[in-house]
Amino acid sequence: MADAPALLARGPWSLDQVEAVWSDTAYEPPAERVAAADEAITALRERGSPSHDGVAARMTGFEQTADGLRIELQPLRWALRLVPGDASQSIAALCVIRDAEGRWLAGRRAAWLSSWAGRWALGAGGAVDVGESPTHTLVRELDEEWSVTPERCRAEALVRLPHQMIMFVGQAWLASGAEVVRDDEHDAHAWWPPDPADWPAEADEPLRRMALLLR
Repeated sequence: MADAPALLARGPWSLDQVEAVWSDTAYEPPAERVAAADEAITALRERGSPSHDGVAARMTGFEQTADGLRIELQPLRWALRLVPGDASQSIAALCVIRDAEGRWLAGRRAAWLSSWAGRWALGAGGAVDVGESPTHTLVRELDEEWSVTPERCRAEALVRLPHQMIMFVGQAWLASGAEVVRDDEHDAHAWWPPDPADWPAEADEPLRRMALLLR
């Protein structure tokens, strides 16, 4: 398995250039993955996490053309994304947030979360809901996590992480004077400088690499 993320497709694309095509057939994982997902959910509940199991999205294919990006999706169990080493191609959307000065919004994720607990992350992100386009997920997560509506937003890239999680990455810019209000998934936030070379020590290497790619 690869040790580094794989860039599957690179934009940028306007949101209306991304097409999501859903299958009605849900993914049926091997029995060992079901058992591993059960264990992961139990571990979350034992440490007091309210993270719920449910249904999310899995990418089954994609096509990049001169006109945009087409992503093929099917329903799958949300908890499969927690299986160590293999998230079954579960897809999540991540929207990096910039302000009018070019600064980057960073938030420290709360300790109860299922992923990146206690670590700093850029922007807003979350699972793609059944029937939803990942472009809608980008904008929805901005509102849910930071209570903002972007002045403009575009899709940037489709990335596969080493543990077989698919990330649909977008970038949003806020209007001058816009204020963010963090949700309970974050216990701190900050605006990092436009140049990643000036970022604080808590900005780890994956975040810096992402910023350089998007910048």
